[in-house]
Order: sequence, then C-alpha cells, then structure tokens
Amino acid sequence: MRYLDKISDPADLQTFSERELTLLADEVRETILSCVSETGGHLAASLGTVELTVALHSVLQSPKDKIVWDVGHQCYAHKLLTGRRDRFGTIRQYGGLSGFPQRAESPHDIIGTGHASTSISYGLGLVEAERIARENDGKVVCVLGDGALTGGVAFEALNQAGHLRTPLVVVINDNEMSIRANVGALQLYLNRIRLDPTLTRLREDLEHGVAKIPAIGRQAYRLGKDVKESMKALLVPGMLFEELGFAYIGVVDGHDMHALRSSIRQAIDTRRPVVVHVKTVKGKGYEPAEARPDTYHGTGPFHLGNGARKAVAVGTSYTDAFGQALVRLAERDERVVAITAAMTQGTGLEAFERRFPDRFYDVGIAEEHAAVFAAGLAIGGMRPVVALYSTFLQRAFDMLVQDIGLQHLPVTFAVDRAGLVGDDGPTHHGAFDLSFLRVIPGMTVMAPSSQEELQRMLATALTLDGPAALRYPRGLAAPSAPLDEIEPLEVGRGAVLQEGADVALVGIGTGVGIAREAAELLAAEGAAPTVVDARFVKPLDTELLLRLAAGHSRLVTVEENALAGGFGSAVLEAVGNSVEVVRFGLPDAFVAHGDRARVLADIGLTPQAVALAARAHSPALTRVK
Repeated sequence: MRYLDKISDPADLQTFSERELTLLADEVRETILSCVSETGGHLAASLGTVELTVALHSVLQSPKDKIVWDVGHQCYAHKLLTGRRDRFGTIRQYGGLSGFPQRAESPHDIIGTGHASTSISYGLGLVEAERIARENDGKVVCVLGDGALTGGVAFEALNQAGHLRTPLVVVINDNEMSIRANVGALQLYLNRIRLDPTLTRLREDLEHGVAKIPAIGRQAYRLGKDVKESMKALLVPGMLFEELGFAYIGVVDGHDMHALRSSIRQAIDTRRPVVVHVKTVKGKGYEPAEARPDTYHGTGPFHLGNGARKAVAVGTSYTDAFGQALVRLAERDERVVAITAAMTQGTGLEAFERRFPDRFYDVGIAEEHAAVFAAGLAIGGMRPVVALYSTFLQRAFDMLVQDIGLQHLPVTFAVDRAGLVGDDGPTHHGAFDLSFLRVIPGMTVMAPSSQEELQRMLATALTLDGPAALRYPRGLAAPSAPLDEIEPLEVGRGAVLQEGADVALVGIGTGVGIAREAAELLAAEGAAPTVVDARFVKPLDTELLLRLAAGHSRLVTVEENALAGGFGSAVLEAVGNSVEVVRFGLPDAFVAHGDRARVLADIGLTPQAVALAARAHSPALTRVK
C-alpha cells in the first residue's frame, strides 16, 4: 500500500518518519505527473514544491495552523494531502477540483488565490485577527513563490509586518522563475545569496568579529557601529529582510526533508516575523519540465515518456496575431515600445523582445507599475503598448484612471484572455474589462471579431492622442495570414455584416461570431435578421445604433463580458426607450471553470439562446412556426 493511500487528513503525516516522508514525496510527485499528463494543468511549479508541502504539513497542524499559498498553482501536492486524493483526477475539469486554492473546496484552503503577491498581506491579517480575538495558538505560514516577490503588494505587507513584529513565517520559494526567469534587482540579490554559500557560513564569524571593533569615546562608538552594520549589510545573507524586521533563515535546500522540517520548526518557534529562504527546482523530478520549466508552467495533456503534447491544435491564436502585428508596426515607428508583467510568452511578445530588445520591458508581477511606467514613457514621447491578461489589468485600475486617463496619455493596452478562459476558472476569466474600461473618460475601447480586425485595431490605437484598449480572447482561430498593409479603422464606426429586417443582432468581439451563428439558425427558419459588428465599445457608433433602433423592433446585443456596465449597457444608454434591447453576456456571478463551450452553454450565451430571443418577437418566424 502506498504511503499516499494512508493519508485521509494531513494530521496523518505526524506519524511518519523523515524517510517515510521522503518516500511519500516521491509518490506525490508521481501522482501529479500521472494526472496532469492526462488533464493538463500547472505542472512545473507544483513539482517544485512537493517536498516543501510534505514538510509543512508534517510539522504544522492544518487547518488550525494556516498555510497561505502565493501563487495558487503551487498547491497540487497540498490538495493531494488534504483529503482530495480521490478527486485529484478531476482537477481543472468541468465540475471538478479547481486548479487553485478555493475556500469552498476545503477547510485547508485558507484563502482563494489565482493572482500573486498577496500571501503576506493575508497572513498578516490572519495573525492579527487571532491576536485581537486572543486565539494565538495557530501558526501562519505564507509560501511566497514563483516570482511573487516582484510584486509591490508583497513589499507593502513586509513593511507592515516588520513594523508590527507580528509572528509570521514567510517561506520564499526561490526557484528563479515566474513563467520565465525572474527579473529585477531583488532577483539578483537572491541569486547572490543563493550562489555563494560562504556568505551563510560567514554570519556567525562576522557577528563575533565586528563585536570586537574597539569603541573609544562616543564618536568612535558610533563609527564602530556604522562599520559593523555596513559590513553586515555587505556580507550577511538576508540582511535586506533583517533590516525590514524579519529574522532570516537560509538558504535551505527545498528538496531535503530534514533541512526543511528543521527550518520550519525553527521559524515557527521564533516569536517574530521570519523569512525562510528555500531553494527549489521548478519542475523537479521530471526531466522535460526541469529543462523547460516555462513550457510546463501550464501545459495541456502530454506523453509522460518524452513530454510531447498529446494533441497539437491547428490555427493561429489572437495572441500570436497581436505579437506579429506589433513587430510590424514597431518597424515603421521607432517610438513603439512594449511592456508586460512577467507574461512575455503568454502575451505574444517574444518576437518583439528578440527584434527590439532595447524597446522591450518585462517589469515582473507588477501591473500597477507597468501602467505608470508606460505613462512616463508616453510623456517622454514614446508610444507604449502594455500587454496584460484581462484579469491582471484589474490590478491597475487606479493607474488607468489617475495616471493615464486623467492626463489623456497615448498608452495602448492589449488586453489578452478577455472573456472566459476555460480551465483556469474565475480567478482568470476576463469578465469585467469592458465595464471598467468604458467608464474612463477619453478611453477608446475596441474588441475585434477576427485576427485581421485585431491588427487594424492595434494600428488604430497607435494613431490616437489618448489612451486606448483592445480586448481579445484566448484560443485559436482558423489560420490567418498577416495583412499586406495594417490600416487603421475609422474610430467609432461599426460594420453591418448582413442587412435584414425586424431584429438586429449586434455583437462585439466574440459576440459577433455568436450573432452570426444565431442568424444562420434564424435564416433556416425563414427570417433574415440584421447582423452588426460593433467594433467599438467606446466611442459607440450611435448613428448606426439609432438607425437600427428606428428600423427594427428589437436589438439583441451579444458580448463575452459581464452584463453589468458592459457593451449591452452602453447600447441601452445610447438608444434609450426607442427600441426593445435584449442583452446577452456573462451573468452577475463568478463563472466556474471548465470547458469553455460547456460553460457558455450553462450560462446561456449560445447561438441557440440568441436565436430564441430574436424568435420571440419576429413576425416572420411566428408565421413559419
């Protein structure tokens, strides 16, 4: 019987020897590999934290002691050890386990998270809540990894925790990686500590040595103290964290069970903030993932023997179309610069980075900084393009308003993964960008219905003297060739794709495809609705909308965005009570994870549902029936 099969609760690990815990870690790693090779998922990060997870649960008493994961895709081993082993094969599948910690799923998932850099803030709040309630028995350990320390929120929390001297343990899972290699000066600092083990051995010798510096008189004493601190800052590992009020333990081998358990025990016994610096290997235990951790950060199903993907989709992604168009536009305008937040590969900017390395910036997991940095570039005469996933752009809303919108700066936002993203679920769905972007005065907001339109919208944005955003979906379309010439669109003009009578189907972005299919269903029943690609959410083509309102009994709007404040709401505001408007979009709820087509069917965002809404008030269709 496997050790893993003996575990129904993490408390069962308390009885295991360190040898047994090491063997258990091997079984956990094999289980993750076996499952993810069939279902796909976030592989490399979870493989790297197997021993760390086993060590944490063998020392702590979850959920009384709380483990806060940052970011959540490190948590697969945690799920296996906390009563979800039998359902692990459903991870990220429709109706199955989430790929991230989810509070409703288990009492051991203390917080739900799919974004980064928040664990220390959560942990500090948890410890302080226990202090106020006089329930100080539980320990809180934040596992901060996968590049999350590049995010400013983490430093805001470190600053307060050090000030309060709150007994909080922060485990830095240092694997040198986000999706790609980490960036920034802090990563260089961690590299220096990690790569020079003599620094750790110098700590005690240095402390004893500087204590012997003679201090004759008050001035000499101050000089001696300054010299001591300068020498410590130069040589003692972890001095940055020490200066912030944290004790520092490290560097710990993240795959050595004994070293991990000893360090964790030492940290939780220290009644002050502690940083445990753990060195792990992303993709540990699976050679293809160790060699190419970026490829296996998030992966589809693959063959365990050689790591090859089991099914390779054919087509061109909107992400690739954006990246190719940006390179072409940058070739004719040297002011164009590209910015991303630790998502070079995910946002299609690898070709731009290779072609224009001096005009490319990866700022780390720091969306707020990316937006303000772009504002500075724009003021300096550049034409910055900030490529982010829709879900991550939410973090920069204040900067969109204060630093870009208010100053009417020509910054372009390429908003990838807009709409539903499938298996990653509600933390990653791009459900709200049309709503929050269109409220910003002076912001031009576009959504392409094709990759050709995406290219032209990008060119359009780069001609404007104010901010702009173009949002587009995840996934593939039919193979498409780059346009011979990328010509801008006329701002604020929609396109009538099909002229008809009685009912007008008005789509934006992926909603256009749904509207087209609905029109085909209606045509099969004898009707001929008008079909419109709105193209612009702001400014709306009000002239076209008012003409449609005058000539049709009903407008049906279709968008893959929250209905609250979205495109359909904008149409309602434009046409008033002059015509009945039926809106299709995402509901006022956080949509679950699962196959995109199935989830769209669940929420009623389908061609069949749109056709039914049109059919209800169509005299022609009533006669056919």
